[in-house]
Amino acid sequence: MVVASVAAALRVDGERVMNFARLTRHIFMPKRSLRRAFDDAALSAIEQAITDTERTHGGEIRVALEASLDPGELFSDLSPRQRALQAFTQLGVWDTELNNGVLIYVLWADRDVEIVADRGFNGRVSSQQWAEVCQRMEQLFSQGQAAPAVVSGIKAAGGLISRHFPAVDRNELPDRPVLL
Repeated sequence: MVVASVAAALRVDGERVMNFARLTRHIFMPKRSLRRAFDDAALSAIEQAITDTERTHGGEIRVALEASLDPGELFSDLSPRQRALQAFTQLGVWDTELNNGVLIYVLWADRDVEIVADRGFNGRVSSQQWAEVCQRMEQLFSQGQAAPAVVSGIKAAGGLISRHFPAVDRNELPDRPVLL
């Protein structure tokens, strides 16, 4: 399994410390903020982007959007990457015939993007390549382009997938993005 992220941990004298700005962002990030950024039209555009790109390759892309973590997860120092791994398992992205599922996970309160790729991509797509997709999406988020960022990420991930898994006529995972 490959995980790409551009998030950095706050460290003091080599020890992780609670990031109060992050805690505040999460506590005061209502779920409706995520729904404003990703309304029904945006979710439909994301779903269509997944459907379109999956016609060009044999992989499976799943998108999960989450507004924030709960205080318990923050106090236990759950990172966006750890949460993405949980979502990867929870959503069954690992359960594809060719082990070629890819989760694009967005933690909206942090404007953080994580990509978790199943073991079928090991040795085929580097962590750096996935990280470049994440960075581009985060850059678009910072410009206020929520849905276009996710669509762009789907297309970029699809380009990486198509190099290694040629198009086949099957759809093993739902194309509709999930709001966690």
